[in-house]
Amino acid sequence: MHSLNAITLLLIIVGGINWLLVGLFGFDLVAAIFGGQDALLARIVYILVGLSALWQIMPLMRSFSGSEAHAQRH
Repeated sequence: MHSLNAITLLLIIVGGINWLLVGLFGFDLVAAIFGGQDALLARIVYILVGLSALWQIMPLMRSFSGSEAHAQRH
């Protein structure tokens, strides 16, 4: 499970950097690499980033309810 969390976090970081580039410069790096926003590979990357964000909700909720949040407060 730890490796899946690391992979999904990495994909979220890639997505965040892509959105930073879109916001600052109007440049979609994923689309540029994979042949446009409608290209199959670009759409797969967008879907994986979105699914990664959904997956990361679980560890976030666990950190609020478990001992991890308690440890960070002290």
